[in-house]
Amino acid sequence: MDERLNEHLFANLRHAREPIAEWRNDDNHHRPHTSLDGLTPWEYRQRSVEDQTLNRAN
Repeated sequence: MDERLNEHLFANLRHAREPIAEWRNDDNHHRPHTSLDGLTPWEYRQRSVEDQTLNRAN
């Protein structure tokens, strides 16, 4: 998906919105990030929310 965004010249923002949304979804929900210990951003956020919930309960 990165290649599609880097190699394609979009005519305008309207034409770019859907591919950008697809890339964002893929990057946040399906691609692990080494900076997040191999988790996707979505998984990292879920763990953070769970940790906060546990900390409040204690």
